[in-house]
Amino acid sequence: MDTLDDRAAARLRWTRDMLHEPLLRLAPASGDASFRSYWRGTRGDGRSVIVMDAPPAHDDIRPWLDIAARLRGAGLVAPEVYASDAALGFIAMQDLGSATVLQLLDAHTVEARYAAALDALLIMQRKVDGGGLPLYDAPRLIAEMELLPTWFLERHLGMQLACGDWDTLELAMRQLSDGALAQPRMFVHRDYHSRNLLALPDGGVGIIDFQDAVRGPLTYDLVSLLKDCYIAWPAAQVRRWALDYRTRAVGAGLWPAARDETDFLRAFDLMGLQRHLKVLGIFCRLYYRDGKAQYLADLPRVLGYALATARAYAEFAALGDLLERAGATRDLTLPRA
Repeated sequence: MDTLDDRAAARLRWTRDMLHEPLLRLAPASGDASFRSYWRGTRGDGRSVIVMDAPPAHDDIRPWLDIAARLRGAGLVAPEVYASDAALGFIAMQDLGSATVLQLLDAHTVEARYAAALDALLIMQRKVDGGGLPLYDAPRLIAEMELLPTWFLERHLGMQLACGDWDTLELAMRQLSDGALAQPRMFVHRDYHSRNLLALPDGGVGIIDFQDAVRGPLTYDLVSLLKDCYIAWPAAQVRRWALDYRTRAVGAGLWPAARDETDFLRAFDLMGLQRHLKVLGIFCRLYYRDGKAQYLADLPRVLGYALATARAYAEFAALGDLLERAGATRDLTLPRA
């Protein structure tokens, strides 16, 4: 399968054979930030099916299959698998629809939509087994944050970082990693936000894009949802949602009652800072390495989250100064020549 046409022909042939649907056609369903693509077809009985195409040279579908089984085993809504082939990189799965939670969010719907997402998150943290998953350890956390200077500061903004800037970044990375590792560890989806949650007809959520799951800090998925890189809500509202979730997590035995609301908010905020530093780098890498320009439009929002947190905690004041200086250089949404 050396060409796109070869890949398309193999994808269609495999799907028809696996589903015993010789007349089935496939049309694009959605793209992805990775090399994966998704295709939709209609079966002879009128039911639709989604086919994931993950070229084995770039991706391995086995983690996806593993996590899908774990989620469904916990009673959560993840796509049912009809057929799969790890050697070819194809999965035929249940079609949960195309409406993401993000598409339906506004000031009137957000409470109900987020309530459903938070209910699912609590089940995920209580019931999904994280055994055998990669640990969200210090090397992984720091490697993610190192995308910030490489792709955002240097490549996107053209900054020349001084020795003092590197000292600031390295200290902040160590502090953020230490804070994350001090939290209770459990199953972490790792991209639990409004674009990876499907709005179901019954008001619930379908969970997708979970193949990068790890075992890590409790607040990671919570902050991914509440400080979403694709949409922002008033800080007081985010604070209320976060503290309500703390109450539920304490009741479920997931978070120590001795760690009070102030401690929880600090852990939540600093976890968000780690994530947003990473995402600033990832969104730029998606453009400069992979040619995906749409993520540049979200950089101001993500930088805004990072700045707000850095300014709120005295030990990150120097990081805040560095980020503020970086953000003032030019329009973040425009690519660098």
